Amino acid sequence: MQGIYFINDRICLNGLTKEESISLQEQSLKKFINDQKIQVVKFNPYQLNDYYTIPHALLYDLKKEKVHIDCFMYYSSQVIEDFIYSYPAKWLILKSFFKELISIEKQNDLNIPEVV
Repeated sequence: MQGIYFINDRICLNGLTKEESISLQEQSLKKFINDQKIQVVKFNPYQLNDYYTIPHALLYDLKKEKVHIDCFMYYSSQVIEDFIYSYPAKWLILKSFFKELISIEKQNDLNIPEVV
């Protein structure tokens, strides 16, 4: 199975600092990727990390490569909801490149609607 993962480097989760939030996302996602034996796909050879931090850049690369990937992984809906609400059409296009969307950390608060 091939996958791409997203880390929001501009968000503070659960009262953590930005650096701690990035670390939490990265550690959780890498553990999941290793446990599920997912091969991470990286299109841009100049990309510094194995993950994407900018959904627009991911969408650009997917359109350029014209490929479909098994899964798109992210920590929680909280890390991607800003993009979804700001660019709903682009989110629909981005989702169409993947067979499955995987949120590692499920929302426990029933008052928060799932945006994905």
